[in-house]
Amino acid sequence: MKNIVVVTVLFLIISCVKGKGNKEVLVEESAISGVTIEVVLQDSSLNIRALEITEKGVVIATSNGKTLIKEPNSKEFKKMVETDTIRKPNFRALAYNGKSIFTISIESPALLYKDGELVYTELHEKAFYDAMEFWNENEGIAIGDQTDGCMSIVITRDGGNTWKKLPCNISPKVSVGEGAFAASDTNIAIIDDYTWIATGGNASRILFSSNKGVSWEVYDTPIIQGVESSGIYSLDFYNKSIGFAIGGDYSTPEVNQQNKIKTIDGGKTWELVAKAQNPGYRSCVQFIPNSNGTALVAVGFNGIDYSKDFGSTWKHLSDEGFYAIRFLNDSIAYAAGKGSVSKLTFN
Repeated sequence: MKNIVVVTVLFLIISCVKGKGNKEVLVEESAISGVTIEVVLQDSSLNIRALEITEKGVVIATSNGKTLIKEPNSKEFKKMVETDTIRKPNFRALAYNGKSIFTISIESPALLYKDGELVYTELHEKAFYDAMEFWNENEGIAIGDQTDGCMSIVITRDGGNTWKKLPCNISPKVSVGEGAFAASDTNIAIIDDYTWIATGGNASRILFSSNKGVSWEVYDTPIIQGVESSGIYSLDFYNKSIGFAIGGDYSTPEVNQQNKIKTIDGGKTWELVAKAQNPGYRSCVQFIPNSNGTALVAVGFNGIDYSKDFGSTWKHLSDEGFYAIRFLNDSIAYAAGKGSVSKLTFN
């Protein structure tokens, strides 16, 4: 059953943002004037935080072990691959390498599947995986909470057939109580060979690799941190220089003072933006395609928000709650949440 909601906001803007070398760039663009929310899947038994848009269609992985697809000319989701119907793994991370779909469960034992076939198992009692992405058809990465004083990072170099966990002399060292959030499968960002990973909890930092996970650097951020539920929940990069991260504390979602940060130097330094301005806690942020790195949409369980100026100001678009969002193009996105997936049309 379709359910459509229309919300109205702004119409036209001229935005001024700082580009490379701190030069100001004048950007004229049409602002979002509204969003139409069309429910395309509704099932109260599903909890959906893993979502990808591929040339095959919109793919989701669910908390009860399902991997579903809505093909471009179809109105409904259908089963994409056979999964483990006995264990019903809780999937919160999903990736596509151009050929195959990969899913990984959050709980111990960690189970990583390629097109429904189990290709990696981790038995460590603290195993908890949060996100997964691919650099190319052959090389991919999944990250999880620390197990032995360093972040859990597993990498494939053979198209996902085998995965190896980085030893702690290579994987970044982390603080006690520092981990990552399995909120929207967006605490990894990849541009070419560059990789950024967001941590959270007692410390919330950026782990950066310029060589597809061979070596790592660690950068501090000013985002709220210090307790288990605080920190960066999501980050996105428009190019190798311009990035944005959002989060907060899901236990106090109204707090909005130190939960939005931006970078223009590839993540080495970060600046707080929109201090003491809404939105508060959000679980996912994405740059709008073809926006010159100025336009963002953030979602969380308490709504959808839009920024036209690289996060300096925000407009609340809807109270509809979602965990994750991915853009098909510069006007259409799909968002997933508790019991539903919706098509969002921005206009």
